[in-house]
Amino acid sequence: MDAQGRGRADNIDPADQWVLNPDTGEYELRLSSSAPQSAVPGPRRPSAGRGGGRASERHPAAPGRQQAREAAPAETVPAPRRRRSAPPDEPPPGRRGRRPEKKKTKTKKVLMWTGGTMALVLIGVGTAGYLVLRHLEGNVTTTDVGSAGKNGFSKDEAFNILIIGTDKRTGKGNEGYGDKGSIGHADTNVLLHVSKDRTNATALSIPRDMIVDVPDCPTKQPDGSTKVIPGTDHERFNTSLGQFGRDPGCTMRTVKEVTGIQPDHFMMADFNAVKTLTTAVGGVDVCLEHAVKDKASHLDLPAGESTVEGEDALAFVRTRHAWGNKGDLDRIKVQQQFLSSLMRKMASGDTLTDPTKLYDLADAATKALTVDTGIGKVSTLKDVALELKKVPTKNITFLTVPVLDNPAEKVRATVIVNKSTAPEIFDAINNDVSFTAVKKKQKADKSAAAARLKGTQSEASEVRVRVFNGGAAQGSAGETVTWLQTSVGVLKSENAANAPTDIPKTTLEYAPDQAPQARKLAALMGLSGAALKPGKSFTNSQGMPTMTLTLGKDFKGAGVPLTAPTKAPDVEDKSTADKIQCAS
Repeated sequence: MDAQGRGRADNIDPADQWVLNPDTGEYELRLSSSAPQSAVPGPRRPSAGRGGGRASERHPAAPGRQQAREAAPAETVPAPRRRRSAPPDEPPPGRRGRRPEKKKTKTKKVLMWTGGTMALVLIGVGTAGYLVLRHLEGNVTTTDVGSAGKNGFSKDEAFNILIIGTDKRTGKGNEGYGDKGSIGHADTNVLLHVSKDRTNATALSIPRDMIVDVPDCPTKQPDGSTKVIPGTDHERFNTSLGQFGRDPGCTMRTVKEVTGIQPDHFMMADFNAVKTLTTAVGGVDVCLEHAVKDKASHLDLPAGESTVEGEDALAFVRTRHAWGNKGDLDRIKVQQQFLSSLMRKMASGDTLTDPTKLYDLADAATKALTVDTGIGKVSTLKDVALELKKVPTKNITFLTVPVLDNPAEKVRATVIVNKSTAPEIFDAINNDVSFTAVKKKQKADKSAAAARLKGTQSEASEVRVRVFNGGAAQGSAGETVTWLQTSVGVLKSENAANAPTDIPKTTLEYAPDQAPQARKLAALMGLSGAALKPGKSFTNSQGMPTMTLTLGKDFKGAGVPLTAPTKAPDVEDKSTADKIQCAS
């Protein structure tokens, strides 16, 4: 390419050279035949005029794609002009009469670029560069959490991702943050629930200083063996990671123990993630009700609106002495406001339009990211990103686990779960109930579940059921059998002890000919249609066919109805990602 031709190519907007492939959901680089390049945006290289080689030499095309690019129309090279006396050019074969393709507007392209990044900051670390993640898979660190998480990701189900920010000092410039010598505790924790129909999501912040019981935790060792780390009672939540060698799977298990909500996957990042991503998007807009000059974090901002990135952004989300009562709960509110602003910035039409910049972002960000093996593949991370972008920011709700001051302390330092208000929130999330007003589409599976409750019911004396404890409080199976036999006349019931695995929700499995029995038991116990699972019959201790009732984490006690909530409770201090708020 001569200097003149090179100049024309250099003037092309990089965003105009990427085209969305609707079949794959990914962007592909479409260049003119005169400048074949790699479909992978890489770090900036010197131009030919500065000692660099030809474009084709610097970025060799991927095998199998070179011919397709050479056959593409040379959009940036003007065609030779026709002499006045020459006859009109014939249209190319196969394109006669075809209307010219309408070029997408720049704003539309930008929105397509940013669509996959509309999520929390740490989610953004894993998804902002999903267009090039397949070339950066070696950057992502994975941890095998065993049965604490799922083996894969489903596009057709609700899912829960536990986002963890550690307080471990890693990387240059992070000496002023976190606890000196920390082994990496769970300092910032957000449980992100994404609804099955993708109309809404809930981000539940979990205070690091909340007192919990950390359960026993099987952890994978470097030699491939499994070591069970004994659980401890009455500990800060943040010790569920790092302490005694606990891995993120231990934090996931602790979340389930406290809330009854099963995290499917985790994403963990360090301080560098905040600095890298905020710099890449050109800063995040924040608002302060009063000026802040914090000696501990070095945050120095005036009252009103400011834009922070890099070190300032990290200082903003890390400081706690500048907010409210200088505690972690007020810092959580500020972090939620920051994340909301970041999502709005990601959704705007002026970010992440430079392929080289996007590549550099993905390269740096994925180096700071650790995920479970269930989503460790690049293709899976891309699927997560595409599902996340479906959720409108106005329907992403930020909440914090309701807590009370720890009554065991004279000096307030820790908190405990508020058992009068927290269970309602946990139940709503577990039952995929939105905290924002969304128009739910009537699903076929919901209609089918409701239909299971319709029809004839057997007499209580004809109901035959064995009862397992699948995650309910200890002794629940025996308590339920006693209640069934003495209070409602289900005499053919027996205690089958503990189920092989714990489950979040109570289920009743039955064979087709046992449907009348199932409907009767559902009516007696207040079971929803979703709890009824048509399946097969089992045999009880007397060799008779029987249904199987497994009491899950949602079990509230014998005789207490288990109908799933249809409306979320009113929660104080909740916020949504589309609203601008000022830190105070």
